[in-house]
Amino acid sequence: MTPDERRHAAPDDREGVLHERFSVAFEYPVWFTRDVFAPGNRLFASTLDRLGEGRRHRVLLYLDSNVAAAHPGLAARIAACAEEFRETFELAAPPRIVEGGACAKSEMEIVRDIMTAIGELHLDRQSFVAAIGGGAVLDVVGFAASLVHRGLRFVRLPSTTLAQSDAGIGIKNGMDIHGRKNFAGTFAPPFAVLNDFALLRTLRDRDWIGGVAEAFKVAIIKDAEFFDFLARHARDLRARDQATMETAIRRCAEIHLEHIRTSGDPFEFGSARPLDFGHWAGHEIETMAGGAEGHGQAVAAGIALDSYYAMRTGRLTRAELDRI
Repeated sequence: MTPDERRHAAPDDREGVLHERFSVAFEYPVWFTRDVFAPGNRLFASTLDRLGEGRRHRVLLYLDSNVAAAHPGLAARIAACAEEFRETFELAAPPRIVEGGACAKSEMEIVRDIMTAIGELHLDRQSFVAAIGGGAVLDVVGFAASLVHRGLRFVRLPSTTLAQSDAGIGIKNGMDIHGRKNFAGTFAPPFAVLNDFALLRTLRDRDWIGGVAEAFKVAIIKDAEFFDFLARHARDLRARDQATMETAIRRCAEIHLEHIRTSGDPFEFGSARPLDFGHWAGHEIETMAGGAEGHGQAVAAGIALDSYYAMRTGRLTRAELDRI
């Protein structure tokens, strides 16, 4: 075909086309436990070895500064766990501290530091990065781990009610840069998630109650029975009843994971998924507040705004709005 003929040919006739299509199955467990690094508890070790590779695994572990302050003996327990199960895993370095809170997600320097550490310790794609902390720390460490070698195995250990029920169990991570919430990030399913309920006991009241906003979010749009449970036990949740909170976290996590699995769009190629209910306004509030407003509190305000709009447009009754 001459250049002139090529110019005037129909697009599909120029050089031909190869259409490729493939799918990849992702799988990861979400465990619920207590005192994951207590003597004799081999859950962390068995999780690292869940593929049955029969070798000693190297792990670089990051610890949220707020968790480290609230649990001063945790780093020592992690080291003792590594010694107890040394046939299964070793720490590539002593546990490292990452500044906790929303500010962590706005510092790309932290991402670079983590990537540098991974490189200096010569971790490969069969090595592990693990993080214990709130959603912001899980985001920043997970983002760094997803970039090195196009993705290292990442184990999340969420430490807040919000992270255990929502932020820490999904497949996303993000950084708050360029003046926008989650402007940069990746979809990177974790290798595993370990929800340690013992970490919740030391939360500040704001962080304890923050996760309930995400529970109400999924209940309002997905599960009327769960919404009734939350409404009946609102006082128990506010009074820090551990059993009630654990029930709420489990059900909230189940609904989130079910949606990711069955929505047909887990990587959100189309429109924003329904689980972003309350989040558009919530993210705007967080951005406007410069991180001074907690994610759960901002989402609660976003749910109120979305619900009010739904009432004004005939999608909710006034009684339903009042109950929310």
